[in-house]
Amino acid sequence: MNDQDPAQDPKPDDIPRAVPPRPPAPPASQQPAAPPMKTRHARPDTTPDTARLGLFKAAFVLVLLIVGGLLIWLVASLLANANQQPGNGGATDSGTPGVVETTVSAPASALPLPRGGVSALDFHLGDCFKDFDPEALGSTVVACNTGHSAQLVALFRYPAEDSYPGSGALKAKALEACQAAKLTTASSKYKLIFQRAYPSTTSWEKGDRRVDCYITAETGNVIMSSVLP
Repeated sequence: MNDQDPAQDPKPDDIPRAVPPRPPAPPASQQPAAPPMKTRHARPDTTPDTARLGLFKAAFVLVLLIVGGLLIWLVASLLANANQQPGNGGATDSGTPGVVETTVSAPASALPLPRGGVSALDFHLGDCFKDFDPEALGSTVVACNTGHSAQLVALFRYPAEDSYPGSGALKAKALEACQAAKLTTASSKYKLIFQRAYPSTTSWEKGDRRVDCYITAETGNVIMSSVLP
C-alpha cells in the first residue's frame, strides 16, 4: 500500500504496516493504634510521672514518624510505577495521542546498536535505520552517526478508542506529520525524500494507532548524522 504523493517536495511514500499486539498496587498501610494505657490502682498522685510520660510521648512520636515515612514511601512508589511505561530496551515512547510528535525528548532505541529485526511498532522517534525497507517485517536500527538510509522524524498516535478513519484520512495525517518535521541543516547535505507509513485496517484492529514519517536517502546508507535537533 505504498503511495507516492508528487505534490509534496520531498515526495512522500505511504506504506501501511501490520502490527503485533500491547499489559496492579500495594495495599495502603494502616496507622498502628497507640499502646493501651494500663489502669493503675495505686494512691492518686497529684504530680505527674514526668519521666514515664516523656518516654511514652517519645515512643508515640517515633511510631508516628515511622508510619509517616512508610506512607510517603508508598505514595512515591505508586507514583513512580504510574509514570513508568514499557519501552524498547529502556527507552520510553508512549507519546501523547492526538499530537504530532517531532521532538526527541528521550533517547531513541537503547544501546547496544546495531539491532536487527526491530518491528516497526517498536521504532522510536529519532531512530536511524540501515538498508531501510518500509515493507520489511523488521529493520536494523543503527547509531545515527554511522551510515544509514532512513530516520523516523515525526509520528502521530490516534487515541486507542478511535474508529478506523480510512486510508485517505491516514494519508493526510501522515502528510501533516511530515510537514511538521523539524529537520536540521544537516538534511541539506543529502538528497532525501519523505516516506509515510500508516495502519492498515487489519493492523488497526490489532491496536496499531501510529502514523509515521521517515526521511530516506534515494540510494545507499549515505546519511552520516541525525537530521533532527
